[in-house]
Formats: sequence, structure tokens, C-alpha cells
Amino acid sequence: MENQKYVIVDLETTGHSPKEGDRMIQIAMVIMKNWEVQKTFTTFIHPGRTIPLFIQDLTNISDQDVKDALPFESYAEEIYEILQDAVFVAHNADFDLSFLQSEFERAGLPRWKGKKIDTVELSKILFPMALGYKLADLASELNIPLNNAHRADDDAMATALLFKKCWEEMLSLPIPTIEQLHKQSFKLKSNISHLLFQALQVKRKTIENESDYIYYQQFALKKKALKSAEKDLKGSYPYSTDEKVELLSKHFPKFEKRQEQFQMMDAIWETYQAKKEIMIEASTGIGKTLGYLLPSIIYAKQRGKKICISTYTSYLLEQILYKEIPKIEKVLGIKVNISLLKGMKNYIDLELFEQLIQQDGHSYDETLTILQIIVWLSKTNTGDLSELNLSGGGQLFVEKIRKKNRNHQNSFDFFEKAIKESLESDIIVTNHAMLLADLVRIEPIFQSIDGWVIDEAHQFVQAAIQRDQIMFSYAQWKYLFGQIGISSDSGLFQAFRKAAIQTGRVSEQLFFQLEKSFATTLERIERAMQTLAISIQNQKPPLLDYKQTAFLKDLSLNMPLLKDVSRTLQKWIDLAEYVSNQVRQDVEELPKKNKLLLERWDYWIRELKIKLAEWDELFFVKSNQFAVWVEIDKRHIPGSLQIYKKPIEITETVDVLFNNLRKNAGVIWTSGTLTIPNNERFIAKQLGIADNVPILKLEAPQNYYGGAKGYIVSDMPDIQGVSQSDYIESVAAAVTQIIQTIEGRCFVLFTSQDMLKRTVELIQEAELLNDYLLFAQGVTSGSRMRLLKSFQKFHRSVLFGTNSFWEGVDVPGEDLSAVIIVRLPFSSPDEPTFKAKATMLTEKGQNAFTDLSLPEAILRFKQGFGRLIRSSKDKGVFIVLDRRIETKSYGKEFIKALPNIKIEKLPLQHMVKDLQHWYNNKGEEGKQVDNN
Repeated sequence: MENQKYVIVDLETTGHSPKEGDRMIQIAMVIMKNWEVQKTFTTFIHPGRTIPLFIQDLTNISDQDVKDALPFESYAEEIYEILQDAVFVAHNADFDLSFLQSEFERAGLPRWKGKKIDTVELSKILFPMALGYKLADLASELNIPLNNAHRADDDAMATALLFKKCWEEMLSLPIPTIEQLHKQSFKLKSNISHLLFQALQVKRKTIENESDYIYYQQFALKKKALKSAEKDLKGSYPYSTDEKVELLSKHFPKFEKRQEQFQMMDAIWETYQAKKEIMIEASTGIGKTLGYLLPSIIYAKQRGKKICISTYTSYLLEQILYKEIPKIEKVLGIKVNISLLKGMKNYIDLELFEQLIQQDGHSYDETLTILQIIVWLSKTNTGDLSELNLSGGGQLFVEKIRKKNRNHQNSFDFFEKAIKESLESDIIVTNHAMLLADLVRIEPIFQSIDGWVIDEAHQFVQAAIQRDQIMFSYAQWKYLFGQIGISSDSGLFQAFRKAAIQTGRVSEQLFFQLEKSFATTLERIERAMQTLAISIQNQKPPLLDYKQTAFLKDLSLNMPLLKDVSRTLQKWIDLAEYVSNQVRQDVEELPKKNKLLLERWDYWIRELKIKLAEWDELFFVKSNQFAVWVEIDKRHIPGSLQIYKKPIEITETVDVLFNNLRKNAGVIWTSGTLTIPNNERFIAKQLGIADNVPILKLEAPQNYYGGAKGYIVSDMPDIQGVSQSDYIESVAAAVTQIIQTIEGRCFVLFTSQDMLKRTVELIQEAELLNDYLLFAQGVTSGSRMRLLKSFQKFHRSVLFGTNSFWEGVDVPGEDLSAVIIVRLPFSSPDEPTFKAKATMLTEKGQNAFTDLSLPEAILRFKQGFGRLIRSSKDKGVFIVLDRRIETKSYGKEFIKALPNIKIEKLPLQHMVKDLQHWYNNKGEEGKQVDNN
């Protein structure tokens, strides 16, 4: 690396495609030698065209900035000369280099030749737990100055500093880790292997104590830090308001007294002491997390008891563990012994990982993921795979290395370590899925708990459904069989067959039988799927022209054929296991390569055993407590065929789990949405919680919602009186006008993916929002969190979302100005689980609309409003386009479910004018101080 010249480059352009006429508007180059900046080059470039408004918004570079700049041709030779004998470095090097090469070609220069390093690729490897890999995200996380993101000069300097940080990080890794990285790095897209080789040379010249690591096979694992001595809790629970204020205001300078938060603390303290049960609905603004953590931690420390806190998502788990509990430790002046405990499949299986990386033929995504995991193992304390930030292809690889079986003997097993730590903890933080899994554990984990907090309690229903659901995917079955293959493939079957026959313990004839059984099973499955697809197509035509759904009980099933699939697959599994056992008799004598083949063979046998059990459960186990249905896409038959089996009720599941837990512990169920008007115990009944368990409802002070305003658009068409196409046209027109008025920063929430897609297409066709960035769930690529991050990065942006955006996303402050509700969030009457529940209620003489459909819709509606006001400083408008909220008798129940905010019913044009006034003045009013 000594005297190696690196040129770190960043470009700003009018778009992504030089072939489509996009041109450069700014270039910056940082020349670095010996990891020090030698000089810089930066200039605006005239693109010969106007700069699109969204690019101006992104880069803050206007036509005025480039009006006196020269075209690229004027700088081409100077830029080309700077790059000579250098390694080209950029954040997303493929884009910058290919764009630059196109410009060189246009200027009559030859293609530049040399090595390149992509700092995105490099950062993913060296910082595998980073929250994001955009330059601004990394700069923020690594404390790299970046004042003006998307300006080439600032971006190039930030990339140069990031590159240096990557080198320093590389040198901080233990030698075995760098050796493994170098060994695996030759399939990467940029020339990172030579950087790793240089790092190895440097490291081997220095004598370092690597005692911070322990070693499993060729992997360096971070040694668990010794826990600091715990301090005893001084004082007792603060019973009075004055005691609470005194305790909390010492450590929160802007602490704002909330009587409702104190009321929650007292209720929880009393519940623990009496070993009773309570439900607490704590709206946004109460400070719910602090409300339950303070009494829980004091009770655990003072009484020597163990408290378990269970929540729904990994995001909330980490918030509690790494953000909220440290605050309480500071307040109380103590150290709390905490452990995080998740389900087994959340943890890495080191043995499986070690076996898989020995194999050949890894794809690029798999190679990158392997490198990320090798680095992560030297950093992680938990072995929790959710710590990793991986690509979609990386996630597929991770599915192969999730822990599936308990192994008490392996001292390197992260799951067993987590269980052991939980036994010694004051506070266990876990998730609903892990808690529910205790129902089927041979050795239950949660039997010695003295107090329970079930946070996001309304989601316990969904967690219980997910635990008991089964999904069959024909495409997934085909994938599993494809991993094994037949003798004419160059796959696992052929390789294992050769290795097994070499042992002399297995005959050619046996493999001939095995392959014949395999082919028979595949043929039976194919025929069964074709028969099932024909049966569903014979049902009534679907509302849409391609997707079709039907309950399994309504179809004409060929039961003998379905049983034949089960029989032939079991025969193959028995034969495959017999072969495996024969080979395993002399396993120590096998070459390492053949041992790996045997492990892979056994892995896929286990996977097919699971699939066979699911097949039998779907087709041969009847229960009135489950809805079982088939879905197909008529464009892809039978490849698209999927079967779902979901429980209709989960009260029995919850009852069985908590009957034991309630005996010796206080139980607190809490959430921001537990009740609805006129049906206060809706969630309680779904959870099977007894009628004598009290519900404590705590509302935030009215001034908390002082920045919120509601509108009902009174001249929208009647959603039930016009065609869907007409309604979508009106929605597109209304959304367009609202967005133009408030200049973006808006959520548009739908209940149907189809309606979302068609609305977005109509808006795009009209080209009235071309100056805005539109992010649409199911249309724009990326996960929910990626869409959310992208939305927050741009001022003029809009996010169109369906189900998962109604709750669980947090966009505080000015990042969100408005939430538009396109239609009231009733479940589709044709949605299978809902339909099955409705049928069951009707059979019991209940009203499916008032007892199921309406309560569910009101809960979602409340959650939708909850996206808008996340702190007392927030200001925003809540706009309902569905006129049923004023024309139907049940509409007032939706309004009643909202906080007491001002709601106006206005025609669209009047509402837009009023909205314009609100938007122009929204920053002028005073704002409240927020509490935890």
C-alpha cells in the first residue's frame, strides 16, 4: 500500500444513463497516498441540458450553478491524467466508473484501465452490522464529516475518509479473520483481495495480543466481556408523585410530569406485588416504555425477582435493550443484569456455516454474505443473525445457517449461551414468538419468571397465528428437490452417489432405487398440483383476472393421489436415510470433501421430512379451528400454487401458555391500541383474557395532539356507489392536489395492493407529480424499512403503503406532514382467514360485522393515525377520503377512536385551500417538550 495512489471519485449527474442523454454536472476527485490526502480536484460541468427538478432537490445543484461551467470535453484530458497509475475508488464504483468511461469515449479518449475498489462493497464486508450503506448513513455512523450529501466535493472527501476508516478497520481484525477474508474474496466485483493481502502483510509484521478472541475452527470469535460488578439498588419504589418527579427530573433535564405515566407505573407495581393480571392501553404520548421499565427493574432488583418483557418486533427489542434500559440504569444508579433471548432460528449454527463455506460454486451474493459473516463473528456478542445487514441474496444464504437443533455440548453455541445468561438475569427481553415456542419445548425456558410485560399486546394475536400456521409453496418444494437433483445433473445426488459407492458399503442398485423413488415422488407431486389447480379453476371466476383463491374443503380433492405423494416421499426418505447410515459407519475414514457431502445430504433429508409433515398436516388433519385455502396465479400454473393453513382462534393457545405462567407471576398486557369505542374488550376476547381482568386506559394530555388536525373530504364519490376505476381516478386526483399543496412528506395508506398500484400508475401517467419521488410498497423495490429510509431522505417525497405501514413505523418531526386514508381499513370479505372467522361467528349467532369487521377496522384506523403524531412536537394532518366515515352510522365510531383533535368536513377544493393555510403557518405555533 506504500506509495499506492488512490483516486477517490464522486460524480453528480442528470440521471443514470449517458445513452439516454444524461450528463455530468459535477465531478470531485481526492488523490490519496499513504492514507493521506495529497490534493483534490473539483468542478461543475455544464450538462448541455436542464437539470431535472428532483436532481436539483437531491443535489442542491441548480441550472444557475452550472450556467458558466464548461462541458466535460474541456476537462477530459486532465481527469484522465489524474487517474493514470491509480486505483479508482468510489461509493458504488460501477456507476461512477461506467459513467466516466462513457464520457471519456464521447470526448474521444480511450477507456481508462486499472484496478477499482467499491467502498459500498468494502463497507458491507467490514461493517456488516451497519444500519445502511448509503454514504450519508455510513458517514453518520462512523462520525465522518458530510455537510452536503449528494454534492460531489463533499461526497468524494467523505468517501476518501470512509476508505481510510475501512483500512483501519481491516487492520483491527485478527489475523485468522483476514486470512479467511482473503481466501474467499476473489469473486468480488472490485479489487478488494489485493487490499486484504496487503493488510495481512502489515499484520504479520506486527506482534499483537489477540487475547480478545476465542477460536472455533478457522473463525475468530469475540470473547465475551466480563460483566461489571452490579451495584445494589438504593432506595425503594417512588410511591408519591413528588418522589417520581424528583427521581426522574435529576436525569432528564427537560422532564415533563405526566400523571398518566405515573398511574401506569403504580398499576404495574401493584400487579407485581399481588401477582395479578392487568391490561393497560397507553396511547402515544404517555411514555409507555419508561412506564413499565421503571417499576419492573426496581421490583426485580429490590425483591431479587426475574421479570420478562416480551414484544413483537426485533426493532422494539433493540430499542428496549440498548436505548431504554440504559436510561433507567442511569436514573437508578445501578447496573441491571439483562439478557436478550430470541428463538433458536435467530442464531447462527457455526457448524453448518463452517460446512457450507467449504463447498464450491458460491454465487456473488453468497460470497459477499460469507465475508460479512466472517467479520461479524469477530464482533458479535450474541450470534443473533438479525444484527447483519444483508442483501436479498444474502438472506437466502442465511436461511441455510440458522440454528434448528439444540446442542448442549457445543461451548461455541450462541443460543445455548443466551439461555444460560437468561437464567442469571434480572430482566429477560424476548419476543412473542420465543415465548409462544415454550408450548412445544421439551425443556420450557420461561417457568421461573416472577413478572411479565407483554408489550404490543395486540400483536400477540398475530404472533400466535404465525406460530401455528403452515404454508405450502409448490415453487419451494421444487427448489428443495432441485437441490438434490438426479444422476444426469452435476448436483448433490451425483456427487454423493460417487462418494458413497467409493466406501464399498452402498451398491449401485440401491442408488438406482433411490433415483427411481425420487422420480416417482416428483411425478406424483406434479400430478397432484395440476389436479388441484384444475379444481380451483373450476370454482367461480375471481374478481381479478389472474389471482384465484378457494378453501380446500370446497375443492374436489384426489385423496388417493395426495396420499400417494406422502407414501412415495416417505419411501424416498427411508431409502435416503438408510444410505446415509451406511456411509456414516466409516465416517472418520472419509475425506473431508465427502464428509461435507454427507452433511449436505442429511440436511436436505431433514428439510424434506419437515415438508412431508406439513403435507400430511395440510391434507389429512381436519380441524374446525383452522382455515385452509389454496391460491394460484392463473398466469403461472402450477408454479404459483400455494396452500395456507391458519388458526381461526388462538384463545386456547394463549390460555395453555399463560395458565402456567399466571400461577406465580404478575402479568401486564400493554399497547397503544387495546380498545375501541363500544367494544372495549375486543382484543381481550381475542386473547382469551378473563372478563375480570381490568383494562386501564391512559390517554395523553390533550395538548400532546395540539399539532394535529383532521379532514374528511366530503365530495369524494361513494365508494360503494361507483366502479373501482372511477373511485381510483378520484383518489389519484385528490392525492395529487394534497401532495402539491403540502409539497410531499406524506403517507398514502391503502387496504388493497391492487388499488395502490393502479392509483400510483394513474398519478404517474398524469405526470403532475414528476417533481416528486414516489415510493410505493409492492411497486418500488426494497423492504419496508428501505422504503421508509428512502422516503425520509427526500423533502419532496410520498410513500404509498398497504397493511404493514398502518402501524410499526416511526417517522417523527417534519419528516411526515400528512397521512391520507384512501378507504376505511375493513378486511376484504373474501380474505380467507377473515371469511372463516366471520363464518364461525355467524354459526354462533353473532354479527360478523359488528363483532369482527368493524372492531378490526377501527383498530387499524387508530394505528394509522398513530403514524402522524409521534411526539408532542409533531404537527400534521390526517385526511380521510372515504365518505363512509360520515355517511354510515358506524362512521362516528371511527372518529370517536381518535384523540380529541379538530376535524373538518370540507369539499376537496375548500380543504386544499384550508390545508394551504395550515401548511404555510404550521411552524409558527409553540411546541411542547417530549418525554421518553
